[in-house]
Amino acid sequence: MTLHRPAPTLPETALPAQPGFQLARGVTRLLISLGHAVLCEFVPAPGLRVDAISVGPKGEIWIIECKSCAADFRADRKWQAYLPYCDRFFWAVDCDFPEHLLPEESGLILADPYGAEIMRDAPPSPLAAARRNKLTRDIARAAALRLAIMRDPQIAAHEL
Repeated sequence: MTLHRPAPTLPETALPAQPGFQLARGVTRLLISLGHAVLCEFVPAPGLRVDAISVGPKGEIWIIECKSCAADFRADRKWQAYLPYCDRFFWAVDCDFPEHLLPEESGLILADPYGAEIMRDAPPSPLAAARRNKLTRDIARAAALRLAIMRDPQIAAHEL
């Protein structure tokens, strides 16, 4: 007889101290409440890594960049390269972030470790069908591989 144990849950104190991770958690909670499937720390193309990417109920792809302070935002020189990989692009910041630094042509999410709220919707910029198809497959593969590695960490030692 095989025993099935529930997956262990982490205590609230297990949340990494880095502000970006804390914002990403709040953003993830918001997006899931909107029916999105969310993947954090995703590479849409070589040399790019987004803080969060999500696939909405109708297949719309959003990218969210989490910025903990003005210096973090100013140091980000790649964010415009993310635009061709999403239908909507958002910044996620905390309530102390100087919002006037953020470009008006992107969305704005106020977040903390426990939740988030969309303050300014991102204008739509629909992806081409071929790019959407490839990106959706890449997101699904990355998510499936992460789940497999969680269940069997030795898988990570294999070249994928």
